[in-house]
Amino acid sequence: MSENSHEKAPLRKQSESMNHQIANEPADGHQLDFTIVTASYNYGHFIRECLESVSCQKGVSFEHLIFDGGSTDQTAEVVADFPHAKFVQEPDEGMSDAINKGFAKAKGKWVMWLNTDDRLKPGALKAVLDFAKGKDETDVIYGGWDFIDKEGQYLRSMTIFPFQKSILCYAGCYIGSTAAFYRNSTIIGEGIHLDKSFRYVMDGEYYNRLASLGKRFTYMHALLADFRIHGMNLSFRHQQCSNVSEELILQKQYAESIAIRRAYGWHQVVRPPWVLFVDGLLISIYGLQKFLLKRIYRMIIPLIQLPKS
Repeated sequence: MSENSHEKAPLRKQSESMNHQIANEPADGHQLDFTIVTASYNYGHFIRECLESVSCQKGVSFEHLIFDGGSTDQTAEVVADFPHAKFVQEPDEGMSDAINKGFAKAKGKWVMWLNTDDRLKPGALKAVLDFAKGKDETDVIYGGWDFIDKEGQYLRSMTIFPFQKSILCYAGCYIGSTAAFYRNSTIIGEGIHLDKSFRYVMDGEYYNRLASLGKRFTYMHALLADFRIHGMNLSFRHQQCSNVSEELILQKQYAESIAIRRAYGWHQVVRPPWVLFVDGLLISIYGLQKFLLKRIYRMIIPLIQLPKS
């Protein structure tokens, strides 16, 4: 669900401005609790809300790293208003590359990427930190989120369910990157970063790869973030094709999902047309499981309430 319009970022002259002060550093010199990474490109009209949602987090220590591919709008001026953020503007190879740069610099125990147009819920980081206590075997914590519109108004909630690898592979990426946290020592610090060759479903490939490496996922039944839906979302931008170029981009997006199934799914059948038949069957089976599990958890399991600010 990677939603930044970083797809066409040009390479521009490197610059680094910066609010080098990191807010909420631990006073005793211990490791930061969180690193939040944001890949940015010409989303200055949304980034203020993103920054505000991070700066208001209480009861935790964190750093917020903004890697910008050369924005020509008001992004730099907006970020300058937030002393908690470190803003680096330099050429990159797209959104995944920008996020990986943040991963390489991350100092927090837990690392996440927050899209420029999304927001953390107040109290989300403290809730995740409390939830993580005693879960030393967990490598990934993920939760639910609210969908919001372009103006930031609530649309609907998305709660999910405990980790199911086959559903992730065949029924689409159901883990929202804007509500997922990775343990630095067992994932980011081991050099397990995004695959830069994926431009649309990089999160789905990442989670399938982590699962194939034996990393352990734990679901937190709480609404941790706001995911914004608008006309320029990378995952939805080309769903309504008006010409062959847009159709080609959409087919490339589908091809990434197919590549994930080939790499991480069932391998007994490899030749068409049988592989297409098996794919369709498994997509239907796991899609139904996904539908049922989402509704069971939504109706029966009470949400974890976030701390009040």
